[in-house]
Amino acid sequence: MFGKVKKWLGIEGAKMELILPEEIFESAGSITGKVRFRSMNEQKVVSVSLKLVEKYSRGRRKSKLVDEYTIGEIVLTDSFVIPANEFVEIDFSIPFNIVKSEMDEMEDKNIFAAGLVKAAKWASGVNSTYRVEAKAKVEGVALDPFVEADLKLV
Repeated sequence: MFGKVKKWLGIEGAKMELILPEEIFESAGSITGKVRFRSMNEQKVVSVSLKLVEKYSRGRRKSKLVDEYTIGEIVLTDSFVIPANEFVEIDFSIPFNIVKSEMDEMEDKNIFAAGLVKAAKWASGVNSTYRVEAKAKVEGVALDPFVEADLKLV
């Protein structure tokens, strides 16, 4: 009985790991990587959803504002089985589209204004960070495995 509860909660079930490059160029337009699965028991994965999230923060201390935007998302619907105590790797590619502000566009287009724009962004505390989130739907499990990894866009 205790084994069934552990399986239902996913305690000894499927675990996920993201394998990503260290840096991605904004001009690439997509992120390629792998999702590695392992499990102590045989599990069937029904689908995997992946998304690229931008965390945009601005301001300092009490006036700091943070927003999150999904800038790329895919769902892999091909089901597969994870054998007990073995690894399964699934390749993926997430297309994305980064929306730039007027200041970012000015910084990219005008070499002379780039320094001023960087200084203004620094003074305002503007910063963007990126992460990839993955969630798998596993058959017969109440708590689906979830993983996220930070990513550097250059």
